[in-house]
Amino acid sequence: MAKINANYEVIFIIDPSLSEEATAAVVAKFKEMTEAQGTIGEVEEWGKRRLAYPINDLNDGYYVRMTFTAGAAYPAELDRKLRIDSNIMRSIIVCMDE
Repeated sequence: MAKINANYEVIFIIDPSLSEEATAAVVAKFKEMTEAQGTIGEVEEWGKRRLAYPINDLNDGYYVRMTFTAGAAYPAELDRKLRIDSNIMRSIIVCMDE
């Protein structure tokens, strides 16, 4: 039997050249989007950190980790929206139940 809801973790890296207000707006946007589809566990803003390798000639990025519980279809939609947003440099979504 398929699970109705599962626990997920998403880590995304925001462009460090954004202002503090713009960075907070990006985090709030994805937090609100996820709250509409499921339940937020925790949101950790790790802040600006050095990247393992340059992305778009940038050596730093603003890291955010978020855990949530949602239906099986939502992570694909979240991944699509993270890829579309020009302020997101990289992201990964992992199912914590497996």
